[in-house]
Amino acid sequence: MATLLLRVLRPFSRLRGSGWPVADVPFRAGIHGASLLYPDHIPTSPLQKALLAAGSAGMALYDPYRHDMVAVLGETTGYYTLKVLRDQMRRDPEGAQILQERPRISLATLNMGKLQSLPEGSLGREYLRFLEVNKEHCAAQWYSTCMDSNLQDQSEKRKWSRRGEAMARERVSPDTRAPTRFVDDEELAYVIQRYREIHDMLHTLLGMPTNILGEIVVKWFEAVQTSLPMCALGALFGPIRLSARNLQVLVSELIPWAVQNGHRAPCVLNLYYERRWEQPLAALRRELGITAVPLCMQGLA
Repeated sequence: MATLLLRVLRPFSRLRGSGWPVADVPFRAGIHGASLLYPDHIPTSPLQKALLAAGSAGMALYDPYRHDMVAVLGETTGYYTLKVLRDQMRRDPEGAQILQERPRISLATLNMGKLQSLPEGSLGREYLRFLEVNKEHCAAQWYSTCMDSNLQDQSEKRKWSRRGEAMARERVSPDTRAPTRFVDDEELAYVIQRYREIHDMLHTLLGMPTNILGEIVVKWFEAVQTSLPMCALGALFGPIRLSARNLQVLVSELIPWAVQNGHRAPCVLNLYYERRWEQPLAALRRELGITAVPLCMQGLA
């Protein structure tokens, strides 16, 4: 029995201790070792995937900033949804080109000098501004949220505030996205990797900060857009630790806004962002049907 458990849980041992791969490594079918479909692939059985999904869901709910656990949850529960998203991309000319060329968004592939030289209000310039503004992850807002939230136990508040202080040392960067490991199809592995790498682009499109409230709003938009179980879980359970004031604004104004925009916009995976850097952000929002950010966010960011 012990041997069986060790074999079932072996994939967990490879989650920690290895750095993210170079983000410009393409996803291509090939021989990367015995039964490996792409770099960092970890083949798993259905039972292993179920255990990984259950364990990662519990950890992600306990600590929403365990991005590695959120990534595992997305990979182990989203296979059929990823096939739907892949098929949507295949049917769209721009999405099909993305699948063919497999672009990656990373500090190695981004031309920061070019983005800096773009006109004010362009997608590239606003994306760069987002990265610069959020270099210091929103630990201050996280700390404030914890102190003002429903956490009554002082030890719990201290734990979450320490987590916020640790997050202050982290930087918002396209290189912080976890590599795909548990998707047993190299094309679908690229689809979920692309989804992760455009996450900050969605913050830019929606005008949402990276504090916990902004992340929840983006998750609602992503849940409607992608139907990934991981997004739905984050959207539903993310608000648990919000203050009463923020929760009221989220439910009454921000969730309806995110859901309406998610339904109205075409699939955001079909946008070749790297070829739209010069496009005015306002024009891109009009093209996608994304409306202005609710005024209530101004006092909550």
